[in-house]
Amino acid sequence: MKHEDIVKRLTKVPVFKELSTEELDPIVKIAQARFYKHKMFVFMQDDPLDRVFFIHSGKIKIYKADLTGKEQLISVIEPGEMFPHAGFFRKGNYPAYAEVLEDAQLIAIPIDGFEKILISYPELCIKLFKVLGEKIVDLQARLEAQVLHNTYEQILLLLIRLCKSNGEKAGDLFKLTTQFTNRELANMIGTSRESVSRTITQVKKKSLVFQDEDGFYLINREALKQELFI
Repeated sequence: MKHEDIVKRLTKVPVFKELSTEELDPIVKIAQARFYKHKMFVFMQDDPLDRVFFIHSGKIKIYKADLTGKEQLISVIEPGEMFPHAGFFRKGNYPAYAEVLEDAQLIAIPIDGFEKILISYPELCIKLFKVLGEKIVDLQARLEAQVLHNTYEQILLLLIRLCKSNGEKAGDLFKLTTQFTNRELANMIGTSRESVSRTITQVKKKSLVFQDEDGFYLINREALKQELFI
């Protein structure tokens, strides 16, 4: 891929979009543009962790699997996001699988080279820490949800969180741009598919959640918050 194409794609990523051409240049020099088709793996759990990825287009499913093959869906990440965030805090292996849900254009950057650039550009470091800080807050909220809330409330909190991470505004509602199955939703918070199914039925009856003709969820986020008194 041409130099200018990589620049164009990097400037679409929030962490890089305010950098000048001169500031972007050392990043572009070590960046690699890669195309992945649906169902391909960007990396496998326990592969050597040697680079981070930024999504230009497409969607990536991040999940863990235990020795029995049971999956735990961590998240579905979309354009503008980077992964894995653990790449800057640990050495060793990738902590999860990254599978392509929709054909994806990614920018891959070797961690060693990127860390050297971060040392040279403090403002880029600050932006990156802000992104990582948001992820830490999100993880803290997930932990609190498991400790402080019952299953019904955890599922509602999950739907509220997905409005931000995988949703787009549609009038007074949020439309999830990814079709999650009840099993996938259950795996994200460690509950059963039956519990999610019951809860979805309940919130539909209360007109808090709907589904369009294509099966995408439409969520009244503010009404869900009121249901939780938050």
